[in-house]
Amino acid sequence: MPNNYEIVWRSLGAMAMLFLMTRILGKKQISQLTFFEYVLGIILGELAGFISTDVEANFLHGTIAMLVWFTVPFVFELLTLHSKGLRRLFEGKGRVVIKDGKIMEDNLKKERLTADEMLEQLRTKSVFNVADVEFAVMETNGELSVLLKKDKQPVTANQLGLRTVNEVEPQTVIMDGKIQDEPLATLQLSREWLMTELEKIGVTLDNVFLGQVDAYQQLYVDLYDDKIRVPAPQGKALLLSTLKKVQADLELFASATRDPAAKTMYGQNAKALAGVIENVKPMLQS
Repeated sequence: MPNNYEIVWRSLGAMAMLFLMTRILGKKQISQLTFFEYVLGIILGELAGFISTDVEANFLHGTIAMLVWFTVPFVFELLTLHSKGLRRLFEGKGRVVIKDGKIMEDNLKKERLTADEMLEQLRTKSVFNVADVEFAVMETNGELSVLLKKDKQPVTANQLGLRTVNEVEPQTVIMDGKIQDEPLATLQLSREWLMTELEKIGVTLDNVFLGQVDAYQQLYVDLYDDKIRVPAPQGKALLLSTLKKVQADLELFASATRDPAAKTMYGQNAKALAGVIENVKPMLQS
């Protein structure tokens, strides 16, 4: 029984040290780890498991070993921040495997990458034809970076001359049928507003799995009952149509009045509102 308690406190101590070391060394996804960081993670995990369960071993010795395996890579990481040569030594460098639609077989061999593995990585980038690739680079973390040829790249709004606007992150205001007050407060909205919006689309709160509100105060909901069809938000369309109607009314007033000053005022306001509509149209039509 004493050994059981010792294993518990050893495990908790090793877990705390491993968590602290991982936080200090930084957080990366597995696919982003270099070979050195991958090996480091394995060794630290092995050491943590060893000092947790081997009650006959000296806990302090295991702790010192973990500190050594933590300190050395941490120091090297600080050094590589200021030295490109050290970065290449410890992390390697990217290698071109496709250039102008041609596969660089020698570089594939150096990366120990088979044709099947390369094609698989291309497919994850939605590229199915090697001839469409301007060049592809195998990065140090094992990811394939791909640049398509100019005529194969997706058309952008900039190329079409379309105006775009920055989107604002929507706030999740309902989750699992429960109202989230903090996101509502971020949008400066109330529970009463939310319940009114739910009534407009004819759904009850307890049937809402997820509800989000965008920057235009449009409510999107996903229901538990997928058979129920929820009408799409019309806030943007209604606002745009209202602005156009007001502009049309101003132009009508300008043509109908006989007062020169009023005619000028209505005309100027109609022209100004037309400019506003042109500016907000990309937002309200997206």
